[in-house]
Parts: sequence; structure tokens; C-alpha cells
Amino acid sequence: MLSFGIDTSNYTTSVAWYDSDSGEYIQNRRLLSVRKGETGLRQSDAVFKHTIQLPEIMLEVEDGKRKVPDVIAVSVSPRDAEGSYMPCFAVGKCVAQTAGALFGVPVLQFSHQAGHIAAALVSAGRLDLLDSEFIAFHVSGGTTEAVLAEPDSEKIMKITLIASSLDLHAGQAVDRVGNMLGLSFPAGKEMDALSRKSDKEFKIHPFIKDNSCSLSGIENKCREMINNGTSPEDTAKFCICYIMAALEKMTDGLRSEYPGLPVVYSGGVMSNSLIRERFAKKYGAVFAENGFSSDNALGTAVLGAIAGGKK
Repeated sequence: MLSFGIDTSNYTTSVAWYDSDSGEYIQNRRLLSVRKGETGLRQSDAVFKHTIQLPEIMLEVEDGKRKVPDVIAVSVSPRDAEGSYMPCFAVGKCVAQTAGALFGVPVLQFSHQAGHIAAALVSAGRLDLLDSEFIAFHVSGGTTEAVLAEPDSEKIMKITLIASSLDLHAGQAVDRVGNMLGLSFPAGKEMDALSRKSDKEFKIHPFIKDNSCSLSGIENKCREMINNGTSPEDTAKFCICYIMAALEKMTDGLRSEYPGLPVVYSGGVMSNSLIRERFAKKYGAVFAENGFSSDNALGTAVLGAIAGGKK
């Protein structure tokens, strides 16, 4: 089953081919440009930029070989929840439906969150987890959530929200602190590199309620640290350690509530090296590999191939 996936998230235009028979894939993605000093895009700007970029990266990923997929898969919403909507996903949906009508192939729709989780599984070689229950974290600039994933005949995964941030998302905190430090957007990679240069240890006690966390204090604390002359390295490490402490408490609580279930981490924040090292050692957790923590269309293509093969 040859699947073509499309994902037009708030900050990345992505496409991917996935062959379920061979397990081979090829993908292409491009960040949406954000002006220096800003920490996001208006949806109208994101829609415009996707409209320009999507045809370009679709041509690039072809690599000179024209193919007709067996199925087209596209992310159409942020989450698998009623009312979940962002205009930027309409760009990918429009192109997918147009291509599907032109080639006479089915178009299957998934959520951006489901694609993230599937990308983590396929890149880590753990697609077998789709046949059972597991806990999945999706931690990014737009989402800080833990979900219960269960097998589903139509969507492949039934996703139920079981914990989240009560306010600020982890990726928002990273980008806002990064902006204070003069880093480019998105700030994750530079914040990771800065934090690795600090040998400071922090004792952090994040607020947790019913396995959900509060991250709103990070921004003010880091601003206070910067104003008091704290080094960029120590400030960056505090930000990362605060997020790590919150996610760790959430994970511990959920593992007690759902004993024995594997834990999967996806989303751009989970590419942070400090967090990955600690959680891989403590939980034996599954992480996205080969750069597939950040937004991409591979997971969506994988879900399309699996669902298409069942029809």
C-alpha cells in the first residue's frame, strides 16, 4: 500500500510517501518563516505561507519520479476532538481532496496529534503498539497533553485525553524564554544547546492537579532570572528542567493510574536531549527517532496506509 501524507500545521508544511509493504519512506518539510523577535504566526499568515510552500515541497519530494498513491492521507484538525479546528489545516485538506478527485484514490482524514504519535511509533520501530493500549504524550508549542491510545478499526487509534497543561503549553514556554534570550524561532534546538552548557542544579516542584500540570510560572521566573543577571545557559536549563519536572510528575501519576502500559513521547519539545536521556532511562519510554519529534507528515501517511489496507 503506497500512501501519500500531507500535514499543514501551524509552523511546518510537510509531505511524505510511505510504502507499507517495504516500510520505506521519503519525506519533505519546510518551516513557515517567522519574523525575528516574534513567537508565532497569525492563522491567516500561516494559511498563505502553506499555500505557497505545499506545491513546492510536493514537487521536491517526487525526486523526478511521478507516482500515483493508493491512498492520500491528510491531517485536518489539531486533535481528535469535536470542535478541534485550525484554518491552516484547510490548505492540506483542499490539496488532498483535489488530488484524490484527480487520481480517483481515497482520501483519509486524521488529526495532527494522531500523526505525531504514529510518526513516533514508526520511526522507533514500534508500530506493534497500535494493536494494544498505550499512553502517549504530545508536547509541542500548541499542545501539552497525555492521551490514552486504543486500537480503532477506522481511525487506527482511538485517542482519549487523560491529562494536559492547565495553561501554557511547554513549547510556548520554550519559545517565549528563547525570545527573551534573543534566540531564533522556534527556539527548541538553541535552548537545548544552551542548557547543556549549564551545570546548575534546580529543585523544582511543579503544580499538578489530577495528573495535569501548570506551566504558566516559567515565563515570569525566567524573566526575573534574566533581569537579575542569571546567565543564558542557566536560564535555559531552568526552563527545560521545569518542563521536565512537570512531565515527570504527570508520567508518574498516569503510570500509577494505568499500570503496565507503555509510554510514548512525541512532539517537538520531546526532542530535547535532557528530557529524552532522563525519561528513556527512568521509563524505558518510546521516543520519535530520526528527527520525527517535530511536525511531519510521515505519521499521517502511515495511518493512511494502515487504514487503506483494511478497506
